[in-house]
Amino acid sequence: MDFINAVILGIIEGLTEFLPISSTGHLILTSKLLGIPEDSFHRVFEIVIQLGSILAVVFVFWEKLYKNSLDLWLKLIIGFLPAGILGFLFYNVIKSLFNPLIVAIMLIIGGIVFIVVEIFYKEKEHYIQAISQISYKQALWIGCFQALALIPGTSRSGATIIGGLLLGCNRRVTTEFSFLLALPAMMAASGYSLYKNYEFLNKDNLLLLLIGFVVAFFAALIAVKLFLGFIAHFNFIPFGIYRILLGVACLFYLDIF
Repeated sequence: MDFINAVILGIIEGLTEFLPISSTGHLILTSKLLGIPEDSFHRVFEIVIQLGSILAVVFVFWEKLYKNSLDLWLKLIIGFLPAGILGFLFYNVIKSLFNPLIVAIMLIIGGIVFIVVEIFYKEKEHYIQAISQISYKQALWIGCFQALALIPGTSRSGATIIGGLLLGCNRRVTTEFSFLLALPAMMAASGYSLYKNYEFLNKDNLLLLLIGFVVAFFAALIAVKLFLGFIAHFNFIPFGIYRILLGVACLFYLDIF
């Protein structure tokens, strides 16, 4: 991996982490196209740039996290449990699923689900207009949807957004809760992975890690703000179409991966 690759992957991570299009899938596909080997350092690099994206969410939602600290954090922790438990128990199995074919299939399936959910979406039936109205039970159910994203290509934000919509949240609430639910999930996953690969956190790799981290932070900052503005006026169907087109393209050109 060189400087240019670090910048490209940082941009991809930041722009896609909180959009319902699967950041993991995009990183896998981009790395294959750039010819970057999926070695241990590459996995550590992906973890570090994810931390950059997490920091962007903390920056954007700092006031909300501070003012509603106890109740909100309890909901986030409850929502994290399904993915956290399954991720810990089946860590090696999940890692074995990281390949372009599975990513392509899950991109298509997720895209179809988004379109179907939006077709039947009725704003008046979505009675949850604020995160504070989400119950602990609903937070747990949204967390169960998040656990589906352990399969690469599913999209953590996509799964949680769909879960929120099906449970009665309006688009903005489910999107914001999805962003915030990323904090415990990504912090736990990143912390565990760094622990497993700590030997790569050395001065020889520090510059590449720092570049990716900073680029991912600013790219995620832009993506989060633009996404919130987008869903205030539009639905999620464009993301569903994008997922299907990208997934189909990947299937057609799977031999290059």
